[in-house]
Amino acid sequence: MAYAKLGRTSSQRKALLRDLVTDLIINERIETTEAKAKELRRVMDKMITLGKRGDLHARRQVASFVRKEVANVNDEGKTQDAIQKLFSDIAPRYDERQGGYTRILKLGPRRGDGAPMVIIELV
Repeated sequence: MAYAKLGRTSSQRKALLRDLVTDLIINERIETTEAKAKELRRVMDKMITLGKRGDLHARRQVASFVRKEVANVNDEGKTQDAIQKLFSDIAPRYDERQGGYTRILKLGPRRGDGAPMVIIELV
């Protein structure tokens, strides 16, 4: 299995990707390093594909990975968490699309250590 280790142990790497996926679902656009964004793209495409399936098993698979954080509050004051946003708002956008749900835009090097920075967003 080929994947980037990102200089972390497996548990740290999984926690990092869980946080990045949750943030990308909530904000739909985040700024991170290029290596993290390339790994995030793989995981996010799988989450959106599960969201498009929409059955109970897919919802439970997403719930086991995505953190339960408040995504937005609608007009009636009801809150919507990241999992609900994925299944109700994000996945229906991509019904006709067969993959490639994210876009990576290169920014430039980070000031402190020169790491290549990118913006990853949902298409």
